[in-house]
Amino acid sequence: MAEYADQGAATVPGGPIVHGFPHLATVRTALTALYRRLSADGVLRFPASVLPELVDFPADEDPYLGAQRVARALVQHFRLPDARMVVGFRDMVHAGDVELAAGPEYFIELHSRFKTDRRDVGAALAHEVMHVYLHRLGLELPGTRDNEILTDTATTYLGAGWLLLDAYREEAAIRGERLRMSAYKLGYLTPEEFGYVLAKRAEVFGDDVEPWFRSAQAADAYRAGRERAREDWRRAPLAGAGWGARRRYARDRRALAAGPDYSFDAGAAGPRVSFPCPACFQRLRLPCRGRMRARCGLCRTELDVDT
Repeated sequence: MAEYADQGAATVPGGPIVHGFPHLATVRTALTALYRRLSADGVLRFPASVLPELVDFPADEDPYLGAQRVARALVQHFRLPDARMVVGFRDMVHAGDVELAAGPEYFIELHSRFKTDRRDVGAALAHEVMHVYLHRLGLELPGTRDNEILTDTATTYLGAGWLLLDAYREEAAIRGERLRMSAYKLGYLTPEEFGYVLAKRAEVFGDDVEPWFRSAQAADAYRAGRERAREDWRRAPLAGAGWGARRRYARDRRALAAGPDYSFDAGAAGPRVSFPCPACFQRLRLPCRGRMRARCGLCRTELDVDT
């Protein structure tokens, strides 16, 4: 079983594909950083996801001309009209790489396998074009791993990451004289984490991309991520928290003890609670006064809370 993970859309053969939510803290940090850099208005400039027909790559299309066409579609999606992508192919470890120069011309290299297997060209290019977008914004997280997670998260949240999740598939392949199952994916995020970020995007834009998935495994991962995203709205002190979470919150509030995501401080005017916004994860600080309506100052999401 091979995993095509990403290091600039890397192709790294390895063991079983990682599942679950091991990078969730970094994903949330990336979402906060994206909102801080773009603002809520900047994020709202991306209401529609990249359409499948814009990145479809038929087998009879010239690989270089087709790759240039898909790259242009992604440049337009990410609103980089003065950026020109020159795409080539070569054998390498990674699925893709981009030279981050001053621009306006950027050189992208894709793994040579994409010349014949066209299914994931859009996914690989989306990641590389996002590298250019973030480079121009001057937005990065410390360390290569976290910065790649930021790139995957931003690609997904701004409307092109459904391609990366759709690149995750498991299928039968003949090796030698035996039929074996193979699996591969693109990106540093797990399939479920891609689904999580897509669900977060859907909460803001009502943009449901599930019908576009060609991979059954990608659709399953999307649903798992969507369920995990819904849990963020069931945590105290949000009014949608379950009975158990509300009971623990009341106990912690009396003792001013920190909980799973919240903490208290005893201010002069009474205790206040600090907790992350379930949409952008900027921390909010509210007085403990019972049921109220709050608004996140960063992403402008309106929240029903019971402090």
